[in-house]
Amino acid sequence: MAAGFTFTETLSEADREILTDEALAFLGELVDRFAARRDDLLAARKVWQARIDAGGLPGFRPETAAIREGDWTVGPLPADLLDRRVEITGPAEAKMVINALNSDVKLFMADFEDALSPTWANVIGGQRVLRDAIARTLTYDDPASGKHYALGPKLATLVARVRGLHLDEKHILRNGRKVPGALVDFGLYFHHNHAALKAIGSGPYLYVPKLEHHEEARWWNDVFVFAQQRHGVPVGTIKATMLIETLPAVFEMDEILFELKDHAAALNCGRWDYIFSYIKTLRRHGDRLLPDRTSVSMDKPFLDAYSRLLIRTCHRRGALAMGGMSAFIPRKDADENAQVLERVRADKAREAANGHDGSWIAHPGLSDVVNEVYGAAFAPGRTNQLQVSRANDAPVAEAELLAPPPGPFTEAGLRHNQRVAVRYIEAWLGGSGAVAIYGLMEDAATAEISRASIWQWIRNGVVLDDGTPMTAELFERAFEEELAVVRAEVGEDRWASGRWSEAAQLMRDLCLQDEFAEFLTLGAYERL
Repeated sequence: MAAGFTFTETLSEADREILTDEALAFLGELVDRFAARRDDLLAARKVWQARIDAGGLPGFRPETAAIREGDWTVGPLPADLLDRRVEITGPAEAKMVINALNSDVKLFMADFEDALSPTWANVIGGQRVLRDAIARTLTYDDPASGKHYALGPKLATLVARVRGLHLDEKHILRNGRKVPGALVDFGLYFHHNHAALKAIGSGPYLYVPKLEHHEEARWWNDVFVFAQQRHGVPVGTIKATMLIETLPAVFEMDEILFELKDHAAALNCGRWDYIFSYIKTLRRHGDRLLPDRTSVSMDKPFLDAYSRLLIRTCHRRGALAMGGMSAFIPRKDADENAQVLERVRADKAREAANGHDGSWIAHPGLSDVVNEVYGAAFAPGRTNQLQVSRANDAPVAEAELLAPPPGPFTEAGLRHNQRVAVRYIEAWLGGSGAVAIYGLMEDAATAEISRASIWQWIRNGVVLDDGTPMTAELFERAFEEELAVVRAEVGEDRWASGRWSEAAQLMRDLCLQDEFAEFLTLGAYERL
């Protein structure tokens, strides 16, 4: 026990560098003030979802029409957040952090959420890594290659992504209850680094994931205000980018920016989680099924409408509008790599033409092409596209955002989902949250799409394109065969040393149980 907390792990000397008495006192205040409200917000999500399951649909909320129609803007943006044409993302791990900060990008998002498996070592170790990166003392010696990694003279702006409201930190208890992981990530990062960030001309910048309603943004704003006042920091110093990666949130973007007005820097098209949320939200609506994952691209009307509405909303309010993730990984074969780069170029050119201010990549090898695309799109002398208002567009209607795209429903798509999800879950259970699979950098969001799509197909009686009904029996037969494929792909040594049986059982549960599991990471975390 320490400072009113109970820890399920023995605190090492290195842990206590982060879990100081002062940091824990602050974290205790955050938990005491805000944890119960967080629980109420999660309960409200369930009530809202029950209405959707009963046949309702999400939409623009009439009681907040005045906010959507009002004339207001967010607070001014700091200089190091005005140019975000290329952002790289990855887990808050030393080698990744060094390589990302040294990359030819404008911003690095160090992830405590979908790209990080929240082992105790990863969560607390990630805080130490970011503290040392901000202090410019971070180094890493790779035991496998013997290579030494160090920070260079010119670094990207650092932003930390905290965990979503639904995730607890099971290793820390207060009054016998797990504490919200979001408060752990935010509280420790802000407490240790706000002064050091100011000293290097930056600030405590955050990515906030998986908001569903503006009341959740209000909660975050209250957390930010309290934290700044508690540390004697001017209100508005914290700047947050909110990921619009849930279907409910796309109808409340104005309201989310309004609630976080002093702290809002941007909204981001979190495209993969958004696709997952479309399935999750409309899971009981048999007329709104998504086809094979590989066919659901950003040129589909419902996703293009989402992109255009986000740009229009952000630029009207003075916030940046960030594009989505390019999960491709460069290939060693020159011809294959040329094809990858061309696909990335086309995707980013579409975003830039819509009016986005920048985009995400998962590998520094993509930075040149994305820098080129956005550099060409920006008007001379500009570092963003805030001047692109889209004010003359026809209003984006609810029906556009809810319309499912055409596409195939295939057994090949089922099998691909099975392989990707089980490989990702197994890696996550082993402590890795960002995993290269079949040429893409996968995180929890893409695994969520894979398992959610299967559940939706089974529960809604999809008939595949070849006439085969999608049933639990088909799932089991295909899954056993695909597990054998994965075993051959990874090899006997990796199979014997891994957690494949656990991953396979969790995948079965997620796809076959009667009730839809809100997040695969909730069940997986109990096995971590």
